[in-house]
Amino acid sequence: MQTAVGVFGGEAYVDGSKEPPLMMENVGDSNRPAISSLNCPPILAVELCREKMGHLPCDKRRTKSEYRSMFPAIDFSLIESDEDIWWTPYREKSEEVAARGLKFLEWLWTRQEKEIAVVSHGGFLYNTLSAFGNDCHPKVKNEICTPFANCELRSVITVDRGMIGSYESSTNYPSGPDLPSDVADHKHSANGLSINGC
Repeated sequence: MQTAVGVFGGEAYVDGSKEPPLMMENVGDSNRPAISSLNCPPILAVELCREKMGHLPCDKRRTKSEYRSMFPAIDFSLIESDEDIWWTPYREKSEEVAARGLKFLEWLWTRQEKEIAVVSHGGFLYNTLSAFGNDCHPKVKNEICTPFANCELRSVITVDRGMIGSYESSTNYPSGPDLPSDVADHKHSANGLSINGC
């Protein structure tokens, strides 16, 4: 959430503003001022796109009540319980993270927005995207499944061609050959990556 605030947050919050702050002062001992939510897109907390869970205490989230007080302008309505009922002392397997990622993509496709920024952790994103590309050129699979660098931004175009509810993942380029971006010409790479099959 702090990363989302860093990306989409505005100026420092001014007391008395009619908009609630996006993030309160000094969240996470950051020594940062409160951040304004003015002109910020809506931010919705979704538990499905959490980092790999279990074993490590840092993978256990705080209560929803604590988060609401730290991030007043973030919508926590989809978080079902105040306490973290998902965390266990056993480390979540990569396949479980990928399955959770596919459920997240299924939910994402129910949204009406045309452009959505997903701000999450590299492990979650890596495991989710690793479910795709098995039917591609090896260089494309490698490009999809490369671990994320800290604060890295990637653009992905998702397309569901009537396969909602299917657990088969496939990767499809809208036109042209199945080539990695460093080989494809500008016309093909401009179309982006579409992911089908969740």
